Parts: sequence; structure tokens; C-alpha cells
Amino acid sequence: MIAEIINPATLGFILVAVMLFAIFIGFPISFTLIFLGFVFGYLGFGKLVFYLMTLQFSMVMTEQTLAAVPLFVFMGIMMEQAGLMERLFSSVQLMLARVRGSLYYAVLFVSVIFAAATGIVGASVTILGIMAAKSMNRSKYDVRLAAGTITAGGTLGILIPPSIMLVVMGPIMEIPVTDLFAAAIIPGIILALLYAGYTTIRCWQNPNLGPPLPEELRAGSAKEVLIEFLIGLVPPAALVFAALGSILFGFATPTEAAGCGAAGALLLALAYRKLTLSKLQDALVKTLEITALIMVLVAASNFFGAVFSRLGTPMVLTDFLLSLEMNKYFILGIVMLMIFLLGWPLEWVPIVMIIVPIILPLIEALGFNLTWFAILVAVNLQTAWLSPPVALSAYFLKGVVPEWDLKDIYIGMMQFMVLQVIGLILIIAFPKLVLWLPTLIYGQ
Repeated sequence: MIAEIINPATLGFILVAVMLFAIFIGFPISFTLIFLGFVFGYLGFGKLVFYLMTLQFSMVMTEQTLAAVPLFVFMGIMMEQAGLMERLFSSVQLMLARVRGSLYYAVLFVSVIFAAATGIVGASVTILGIMAAKSMNRSKYDVRLAAGTITAGGTLGILIPPSIMLVVMGPIMEIPVTDLFAAAIIPGIILALLYAGYTTIRCWQNPNLGPPLPEELRAGSAKEVLIEFLIGLVPPAALVFAALGSILFGFATPTEAAGCGAAGALLLALAYRKLTLSKLQDALVKTLEITALIMVLVAASNFFGAVFSRLGTPMVLTDFLLSLEMNKYFILGIVMLMIFLLGWPLEWVPIVMIIVPIILPLIEALGFNLTWFAILVAVNLQTAWLSPPVALSAYFLKGVVPEWDLKDIYIGMMQFMVLQVIGLILIIAFPKLVLWLPTLIYGQ
């Protein structure tokens, strides 16, 4: 047995190194995790690895909370397919037409609503780019500030509930999803306000960055604005807030609320006369693809994490770092930097499902609140999405607005990345920003 020659904990370190190398050179993540889990598990503790895989896959498939994932995905895709986000953007644009920098506010408002409808960053940035870039160009808005607003607003989907990432993170970290949803609301609002405040200051300093809309883009009368508000803003916003509110206040489980949200999105698409058989089929196929990807990754990473834990490496790593007697916030800073750097090449899925379980024993040993740490991870990943040189959000935006120079998009994103870092520091310095609302609602 290899384990008699090499310490099992050492095997765990080799396992992580091989896993990261395999993912970086392009091997499929799910199959890489399963294969490496099998090989290193068998080397470390023999045939027990087969029983461990069966147990982990069975646990994932029977986890009721994860049933909310396809329903929330379908809800977001259906709202996108039905053109509800375009209508929402149009209504906010008309209401704020005379305000300096109005399109920045419209993008941020729609991004908050869309973030609550779908946690898919790529979809959010793409849709916001398609909706807003044309109006911004016609109104002679600053390209850099416009690009920064769109990409930063799009990343809010990671954080603002009902975020798919938080739904997946809950069972992995053994935290109620309702707690994570409540904890994410205030940080999400703070980040959106930081974005809005920054654009306000910039437009106040230089009115040419965001002039009021030209006359041809304004409404003809107050009645037109009111109608657009009632039709374009109220229904989708009410659907999202009803789904979220029913979860937070205990009227429904996340899965039940997701089911109602999906049905509501379907009814709205029907009411707006945007529902066709081809769009419904497309939404169902996209939902199946995204859900299958996430669920296989959840099962594979659970198995991988179980093998890694069984080898004893997390405890060795935790004991080593604790023995150094460093300040616990310094260790937290190292962990955050590692997650930030991994957020460049990797999606949130492997980070949340592979890296977070590995460092969880360390975070618990340091005495940090796990709900607070989960929100820190989410905000950190948002920051990584806005950080060059990789910055996937930049490529999503460039794909739908090819006339914008990639350099300008990068410079715009960097401005909002600084705001993200400020938000991250505020959450670290004032944990109550995260923990106050869950404590108020659930008394924990």
C-alpha cells in the first residue's frame, strides 16, 4: 500500500497540486476530480474509496435545497427570453431621462433586479451590454465609466439573492441557505450604492461623462412614463421580491419559492406575449445544460473533498498555520488573496466546491463566523471578475459591444474593482454588515 510509504496527508498535497495543474491546462473539471479522487483515494485508503464515492453522490442527489438550482436558472433565463429586462431598462431610462448620468443608474437598478433573477455573471453582463450600450453611445456617455458600470453591475449576480452560488454554497458549508440570502442583502446594497455614488461624483465633477438623455430618447408625456413604469418595472420587480421575501420570512423554502418564481416568469412571458414554443424549448434546454454542469460538479467536488479530508491533509494544514501563531486576520488575508488569484482563471463553481471545503477547517479553527466568511468569498470573487489580466466580464462585454476598445473596458473595470476592494474591507472591518439581518430575522 502506497500509504505505508508516503504519508496520506502528503498525498493530499500532491492531489491538490495535480488537480490545479490538470484544470489549468484544460482538462474537464468534473472528470478530473472524479478520476483523481479515485486514484489518490485508492492509494491512500484502499477500497473504501468506492463506498465513499457512492455515499457522496447519493447525498448530493438527495439534497432538497439543490432542487432550487434548475428552478432559479429557468426563472432567470425565461425573464431574459421574454425581454423583461429590456422593458425594465426602458422604464427606468424614461423615468430618469432628465437626470445627469441617468443611464448609469438605470444599468445599476436593472442589474440588481437581474442579479436577483439569475446568478449567471456572463448572462448579466451580456444582456446589460446589449440593452445599455446603444443608448449610452447615442447619448455620448463616457465609454470607460459605462463599461465599468455594466461589468460591475453584472457581477452582482454572484452575491445578490437568490444567488445560485449561495444556494450551492449552503449545503457545502452546512449553513442554511436562508441565512446566506439574508446575509448577502446588505453587502449587495452597499456595493450597488458605492457604484452609484461613484458615478454620481464623477458626473458632478464632469457633466460630459453622463449628460441627460437627448430629446428623442425621452418620453412624450408623464402618462407614457407612468404606463411604462406599471408595465415594465412593477411586474418583474414584484416577482423577484416576492420570491426572495417568501424565503427570507419563512413563508416558503428556497425550492418552493424557486418553483413559484419559475412559474411566475412563465406567466409574465405569456402576459407580455413573448412566450413562443421555440423560446420555451430554448429556455428548457439551457436550464438543463447549466443544471447538469453544476450538479455533476457538485457531486464530483463533494467526492474529491471527501477523499482530501479522509487523507487528513486539511487538519495538517490547519495545525501548521495555527502553530505559526500569526494574527488570524493575516491568515484570512492570505486565504482571500489565494481565492482572488484563483478567481482569474476559474469560474466560481470549482472555487466554491473544491477550494472552500479545503480551507473550511482552518476558518473554523480561527473562530470566524462561516456565514460571514461565505459572503466574503462571494464579494472576493466579484472583485476577481473585475480584475485584469483575465477579467472574463471584459470579454463578455467586448463580444456584444465590439466598437468599445478593450483597453477602455479594462480601465473602466479597474475603477470599480477599487470600489469592490473598499466594500470587502468594510465587510471585514464591520462583520455586523453581514450578520445583522440574519440575526434580526432568525435570532441567531
